[in-house]
Amino acid sequence: MMQEKRQTEAEWLSSAGLRPTRQRLALAHLLIGDGQHRHVTAESLYEATRDGADKVSLATVYNTLRVFSDAGLLREITVNGARSYFDTNVTNHPHFFWEDTEELMDAPDEDLKIAQLPEAPAGAEIAKVDVVIRLRRS
Repeated sequence: MMQEKRQTEAEWLSSAGLRPTRQRLALAHLLIGDGQHRHVTAESLYEATRDGADKVSLATVYNTLRVFSDAGLLREITVNGARSYFDTNVTNHPHFFWEDTEELMDAPDEDLKIAQLPEAPAGAEIAKVDVVIRLRRS
């Protein structure tokens, strides 16, 4: 069973042309091992590694999340201009951000309508649009 799971993670990495190192496989397992989408920060993923058999340094977590994001395996969403969340669902979709807990979660997109985007400046193209809806408890 564990070998089967590691195969899934190895295929995920290989699909983006990444070599399946021990650290990458360990982090990939935490990100996609159960088949559920998730939003993580480097710090939350690092904390999750501390419970596992494969220890990974915080610097390696940061570097690996960047590599995964650059390879298209994760989508980076920046909140408050400084805090990055990494989403395993790389499709275009909106997010809710809870201000009190700093939790990022998927928002339903059925009612979201973006009628028009501004034209990109000369020599540029729009790569993606991030919609983050901030929530406060009432």
